[in-house]
Amino acid sequence: MLLTSEAFRDGNPIPMPFTCKGENRSPPLAWSGAPAGTAAFALLMTDPDAPGGEFLHWMVFNLPASISRLDAGQPNNFKLTNGAVQGVNDFGRPGYGGPCPPPGRAHRYVFQLFALDRCVEPRTIVRAADLHRAMEGRILARATLTGVFRR
Repeated sequence: MLLTSEAFRDGNPIPMPFTCKGENRSPPLAWSGAPAGTAAFALLMTDPDAPGGEFLHWMVFNLPASISRLDAGQPNNFKLTNGAVQGVNDFGRPGYGGPCPPPGRAHRYVFQLFALDRCVEPRTIVRAADLHRAMEGRILARATLTGVFRR
């Protein structure tokens, strides 16, 4: 599977509109190459360089297998119009929270897309660890896209 963004290339800076210094909107994402048997997708965006350990910026799951992109600026609701569910990020809000590292060195922001053989039960998902547990044994493929940002 391949995960891309028309806003930035893998390993390159995430543009300002998609960060806390800009409009704090989610970037556009597109994917291809999902394997046969994919029933749903899940997406996580984390900052592995955060001072307190990995920081969750975005969690979306039960994305329909029939879609292959998310447009920029997804609403910060629990439920998206395509039926997907957004979890609470480490800012304490549902939906996307853009890169916002402390001043200094650049942080990496890792988008991980998972192709799953079934949807997960939303009532069991509170944190990213819950989603990882729900996906155990269900992941058919995964793809990553990494952007960087510094203040």
